[in-house]
Amino acid sequence: MIAFVRGNVASVGLDTAVVEVAGVGFEVRATPGTLADLRVGEPATLPTSLVVREDSLTLYGFADDDERTVFELLQTASGVGPRLAQAMLAVHRPDDLRRAVATDDLVALTKVPGIGKKGAQRIVLELKDRLGAPTGGRPVGGAAPVVGVAAGAEWREQVRGALLGLGWSTREAESALDTVAPVAEEQAKDSVPDVAALLRAALRTLSKA
Repeated sequence: MIAFVRGNVASVGLDTAVVEVAGVGFEVRATPGTLADLRVGEPATLPTSLVVREDSLTLYGFADDDERTVFELLQTASGVGPRLAQAMLAVHRPDDLRRAVATDDLVALTKVPGIGKKGAQRIVLELKDRLGAPTGGRPVGGAAPVVGVAAGAEWREQVRGALLGLGWSTREAESALDTVAPVAEEQAKDSVPDVAALLRAALRTLSKA
């Protein structure tokens, strides 16, 4: 197993980054929040989880070890594969997921594209004794701390790519982007847009549609 990758960031895409390690470029799939913290040409260390399939080897990268642990535990639930587990972590932080499962918060879980009410009930039933109690941090629905930022209009491309990767159509993604654009413009007055926060706002918009 590849436990982590450490090296200079060679490139950052909509849902992947390439980290150069000893002359070899490792492509790593990651959430928008994790990708937004990476800068091309700068060093980075990402805990990773290697998913092996008959026809592919996919390396998933995370902001920290706790996120990787939750990613792997989520996949022990029926019907939860690596893509859905990553989508859950794109919408909720690890402690948010622990709290949602511990308190039977189906509304929070169904905000993740691909999880309906029955799927949320199954996840709660199967993971309640596995995820454990929250280790700290904000409550579900609380204000999100800054996770990552993107300059100028880059936030729109990053959030669009994340929404498309999570299964939303181009029309739905564009509609959500238009809805959160005023928030991005307001953030840009003081600093630069927070990609992770904007993605969560877009997902909340889509979940109400």
